Amino acid sequence: MEEKSKDFLAGRLKDLATKAYHNSFLTHTDFLSVSELASVYRIFASEGVPANVHEYCGSKYVVYGGFEDAERAMVCFLPDYLDEESFLAAENAEPSVLKCIHITPVNNRFSDDLTHRDYLGSLMNLGIERDQIGDILTGEKEAYVFSTPEIGELICKELIRIRHTSVKCTMVNPSECEIRPAFEEISGSVASERTDAIVAFVYHLSRAEAQKLIESESVFIDGRTAYSGGYDLKAGSRVSVSGHGKFIYLGQSGTTRKGRCYVNVKLFV
Repeated sequence: MEEKSKDFLAGRLKDLATKAYHNSFLTHTDFLSVSELASVYRIFASEGVPANVHEYCGSKYVVYGGFEDAERAMVCFLPDYLDEESFLAAENAEPSVLKCIHITPVNNRFSDDLTHRDYLGSLMNLGIERDQIGDILTGEKEAYVFSTPEIGELICKELIRIRHTSVKCTMVNPSECEIRPAFEEISGSVASERTDAIVAFVYHLSRAEAQKLIESESVFIDGRTAYSGGYDLKAGSRVSVSGHGKFIYLGQSGTTRKGRCYVNVKLFV
């Protein structure tokens, strides 16, 4: 499915936030991709919403994907009787805006080694739209899928086989999912916050090698192709590099005497 346009997103966000504010009930988007979430933040910024103020059109909002650092997430607009802490506590106790499905083989002995692509492909074959599914976290012989409530029920009823493996699906509380993307935090000094400089630092490349990756359209920032190595990364930017991996740029923590930047990165391993 094509990603939502900025104009569509802007209208949808305003409509949901206004409904939450005036009618005092919780509203939310479907699952948004990394690039769509980046567009959401740009929309908020363009309308003068400070980055540290989680309020839009009078309604408080929370970006929620079922766990911290989820790549795909919903923007939830809260009624006046809820704040972020109470919303997260309520979702942890009795999930309402999303569901978590635990997928396991019927027989471990005769199961395939399934990948993220295998799980996603089987879900798409059920006719499910991508914006109805959040992150898919895979482990050894199991996976957890975050979805909208209606789609969660469908998955539990209809998903019985992935490749040659018979599977069973169980609805669980999101807090029961113990799989998380593995990462390590790294820090060091770079000449600047330019994309090519940060990519070279993270993956131990020369600036020329990093630039070649960018020129071959192998670098993506917040889900969008990076066409210039001269773009300065912003704290919170999610960067993926084909053939190398992905990381979240956490920002600067200071400068050296020679004017170089100390930077911090969360590198997924």
